[in-house]
Amino acid sequence: MKIYRARVFTPISDPFAGNAAGSYRSHDDGFVAVGDDGRIAATGAWGDQPAGGEIIDLGHDVLLSPGFIDTHLHAPQLEMIGSYGGHLLEWLNRYTFPTEAKFSDAEHAARVARALYDELLRNGTLCALIFSTIHPRATEIFFEEAERRGFRGIIGKTMMDRNAPEFLLETPRDSYDQSRALLKAWHGRGLLRYAVTPRFAPTSTPELLELAGDLKREFPDVWVHSHISENPHEVAWVHELFPEAEYADVYDQYGLLGPKTVLAHGVHLTAEEIDLLSRRGARIAHCPNSNLFLGSGLFRLQAMLGAGVIVGLGSDIGAGTTPSMFNAMSDAYKVQQVQGIALSPFHLWYLATLGGARALSLESETGSLEKGKSADMIALDLRATPLVAMRSARASSLEDLLAGLIFMGDDRAVKQAWIAGRSVWSAH
Repeated sequence: MKIYRARVFTPISDPFAGNAAGSYRSHDDGFVAVGDDGRIAATGAWGDQPAGGEIIDLGHDVLLSPGFIDTHLHAPQLEMIGSYGGHLLEWLNRYTFPTEAKFSDAEHAARVARALYDELLRNGTLCALIFSTIHPRATEIFFEEAERRGFRGIIGKTMMDRNAPEFLLETPRDSYDQSRALLKAWHGRGLLRYAVTPRFAPTSTPELLELAGDLKREFPDVWVHSHISENPHEVAWVHELFPEAEYADVYDQYGLLGPKTVLAHGVHLTAEEIDLLSRRGARIAHCPNSNLFLGSGLFRLQAMLGAGVIVGLGSDIGAGTTPSMFNAMSDAYKVQQVQGIALSPFHLWYLATLGGARALSLESETGSLEKGKSADMIALDLRATPLVAMRSARASSLEDLLAGLIFMGDDRAVKQAWIAGRSVWSAH
C-alpha cells in the first residue's frame, strides 16, 4: 500500500442537488491510501492513516484531487486549435474537414495521438470521451496510444456519409462494419470503452443512423457520442433534412438516446427536447470555451439540471482552444455569470470530476477519491507560478483556494497524475 500525504479535496455528491457544503470532503493535512490493486483503500485526516504502508509525503503545498474528466473532444483536431474565424458550419468546412482528411496517413495519426495524450495528461485530464475520424486505422491508433499510456478513454470512429467532402464520406455499410470491428476489438479492454459515433444528424443519412442504432441494440453496453443543437443554423438545417422531427427526436427514432448517450453542446434545445433527453436518461457535454469561440450561444445549465439531465464539462478540442479543464471550469462560470447565475468552486469542480464521471456513467469507478474507487488522481502544486503561489497563500477558505486554481490554474499546476494507482504523468 502507498499512502500519499498532502492536502486532500474530493467531491462526493452533487452540489446542485442540495447543500454544496455537504457535497465534498477535504483535509488540510490528509492522506489517500492506494492498494496494490490500484484502488483507494482509505482517505482521511493525517493521523488516521493505515499502518504499514509506504508513506509518500507530497507536502502541504500540494492538493490531491480526483483527475479531471473531459466529456467531449475531437482527437484529430488538436493541431488546429485556435483556427480563427467563422461559425460552426463555416468552420467545419474551412478547417475541420481538411484537417481530418490527413488521418488517412497512419504516421500522422500516430504523431497526433502521442501529442494528444501528452496534452491531456499534463493538464490533469485522466479520462475522456473522444471522437476520432472516419478512418478505422487512425481510430485504432488512438486506442493503442491510450492503452500504452494507461489512459481511461471512451473512443469511437466517426460515422459520416453525407454533407461533407467526398474524401471524408463512407457508405453506411462500411461505417457499420468498421465500427463494429473496432468495438469488438477494444470495448472493455482494460480501461478502454467504445462509443458509437455518428458525427451529427446533418452528416448522417437515415440509413446510417439506422445502422448506428443497430450497433447500439446489438451491444447495449456501449456508449453513443454525437452533437446536438450547437448553432442556430445547424438546428435549422436539421429541420430541413428531417422535417418530421425535432433534433433530439431524430436520434430518438433510431434508438440512439439512452443513459450512455452523451451529446455535446445542447445550447439551443427546446423545452420539449430537454424533457425527452431527461426521460431517456441521455447526458449533455457542456463545452463553454467552444461555444464562446464559435459564437454558438450561452448554455442554459439550470434548465438542463432542473429537468434532470446530467451534465459534464467538455473541452471540445479543437473549437475549444485548450485541453485545460481549469479553463473549462472558468468559462463555465462566466457563461452562467452573464445569465445571472453564480456557480461556486464546488459546483465547478464537481462538473469537472464526479459530475463528468456521472455524465459518462463511470461514477462507480472514478470521479472522486472514495474508498473502493480507482485511484485516478492529480497532485496540484499550490505554488506552481508566482501568482498562483500568492493567490493560494492569501486564500481565506477552501472555496477561495479552489477559486484561485480554477481561474489561474493551467498545466503548470499539475505536478503528478495517477490512473488506477499508476503514475502516468510527472512534471519532473
